[in-house]
This record gives sequence, C-alpha cells and structure tokens, in this order.
Amino acid sequence: MGASPWKFESSSGHQTLLYEMYPNFKYHVFICQNQRPEGHPLGCCLSKGSDTILNYMKARVKELGLKNIRINKAGCLGACKHGPTVVVYPQGDWHTVQSVQEAEKIIQHQISNQSS
Repeated sequence: MGASPWKFESSSGHQTLLYEMYPNFKYHVFICQNQRPEGHPLGCCLSKGSDTILNYMKARVKELGLKNIRINKAGCLGACKHGPTVVVYPQGDWHTVQSVQEAEKIIQHQISNQSS
C-alpha cells in the first residue's frame, strides 16, 4: 500500500493501522436519498427518483465487474433543489442525474474508463 498508515490506539493500548480497518475504494459515489414532505420548497432527491439511480448504479457496477468502487446512499447533500444529486470521489465531481441513461454516462465516462 502506498499510503503511510495512521495509527489508532484504543483505551486498552491496542494499536491498529487505520488503512487495515477501512477499504480503499478507487471511486466512492454518493447518491442523495433525502426525503422531505411533499411541497417543501427545497424539494427532495428521493421524490425525483434518486432511489432508481442508486439501484441502477449499484447493479450496473456489479454487472460490469468493476472493482474498488463503492456506490452509497447519502443523506442530504444540500442540493436537492437540483437533484437527484450524485457526488463522485476522489474527484469531488457533483452531478444532477435525472435518468438511468445519465447515470450510465457517469459509469462509462468517469468510473469505468478509469477503473482499470
């Protein structure tokens, strides 16, 4: 592993290397699943179909056999007005994804092409 380990010491004095505790994903994708009451002025990503985007991206990444990629649901990312909101790290790229076709473009152009 190229990163230097971070040491964590528990109250019992046991030391653990943090990179051994956490997986090292090449891409980590967060998809807002926030839900607000109907008619809320900020809207919510869930009512705009973010659950469909989440399920599609998880299944598609698995279907393509892409490794070291994590697709996660997220709470409010603060952009529900524009949602569904998707953020891809480590780049920190924010997207409004309104269809599975747009989700596929992210997978093909941002994740799949660079994950080998």
